[in-house]
Amino acid sequence: MDVSVILPTYNEKGNIIELVDTILGQLSPLNITSELIVVDDNSPDGTGKLVQEHYAANNDIKVFIRTDVRGFATAIRYGIEKSSGDVIAVMDTDFNHDPMMLPRMIKFLEYYDIVVGSRFTSGGGMYDRFRYISSYLFNFVIRMILLTRLQDNLSGFFTIRRTFLFSMDFEKIFWGYGDYFFRLLFYACRLNVKILDIPVVYQKRKSGEGKRQMLSVLFQYTIALIKVRIAK
Repeated sequence: MDVSVILPTYNEKGNIIELVDTILGQLSPLNITSELIVVDDNSPDGTGKLVQEHYAANNDIKVFIRTDVRGFATAIRYGIEKSSGDVIAVMDTDFNHDPMMLPRMIKFLEYYDIVVGSRFTSGGGMYDRFRYISSYLFNFVIRMILLTRLQDNLSGFFTIRRTFLFSMDFEKIFWGYGDYFFRLLFYACRLNVKILDIPVVYQKRKSGEGKRQMLSVLFQYTIALIKVRIAK
């Protein structure tokens, strides 16, 4: 099994080296071929250049610094298109997503097409209670409108089979911010694939500041949700 881990970054200089080292430590015992793909949107703090310099001797760490375009969802798409693994993992780079969950999420792909790290299944959670409740309520709205049957449609922490992912229309999915993920799940559910929710607990970011305000994000996601509903 070959695994590609996609890591979109923007001003994550204080987190990225520790995160990459932790991921490598989690993947090493699995006896699999792996690559980590860092897609940096020309971070002012030099995140991309730091990774390039720190892992210059490691061919399994690939860094792409984009200077022409920016955007969270498009960065993920870019990394996916540059990947080679038959299993693809996507996660945030601020330690919200626990890298120690990766081996389990990869293992379950033996039986499922997509494995989603969910805050809202039994055993899952989030450090910030206000954000947890807001996200839970908005996920309820997403489930009612798009009928995705998944508990966490905004997780963004997932593993997926390459063959299935590349059968989907990237143009319909990978735009905007974290809302790309409910579009991915929406179109996946229409294809009747096997999806597993496993509990994860979102951690507090270790360094730096969040890039988006919660209410602003929910407003933008609502607009994106309406667009998907109309388009369907």
